[in-house]
Amino acid sequence: MIILGIDPGVATVGFGIITESAGVQKLHRYGAISTPSGMRLALRLKQIKDDVSELIKTFKPDAIAVEELFWGANKKTEVMVAQGRAAVILAGEECAVPMFEYTPLQVKKAVTGYGRAPKKQVMEMVRRLLNIEQIPKPDDAADALAVAICHARTVNSLLVTKGENICTTI
Repeated sequence: MIILGIDPGVATVGFGIITESAGVQKLHRYGAISTPSGMRLALRLKQIKDDVSELIKTFKPDAIAVEELFWGANKKTEVMVAQGRAAVILAGEECAVPMFEYTPLQVKKAVTGYGRAPKKQVMEMVRRLLNIEQIPKPDDAADALAVAICHARTVNSLLVTKGENICTTI
């Protein structure tokens, strides 16, 4: 199975592509989509949608895993991230790839075993689980890989094989 993990945003959208087979995840590719801050928002969102669509067409994932928003104190940032997330979701829908979303707590728990793990621990576990020499950069790419790993581990869990849905399909 090929999984495209996405850490949404507008300035930077992290992506990570892994393959999963028999419970083992392997790194395929990672990186980030960046949009210039001086560009009109509509054009930034179009670029994100187009670039994610190109990733889908190139790597042909079986599933896309997207991190849900964490609502905190900075509403302006959250609205921007939500708009970037919508561009990602639209690209996935147009390419007819099943999409799943996971909360930061679910991602941390799947990757580290602890839902409140610090970011550094999550990144180190991504490095170890994918058997790579260095933590992927930028951080958004490492976060996207964590989301992809979360999906791989979730779809292989006993809860899913027993027919219980523990993740949200968009």
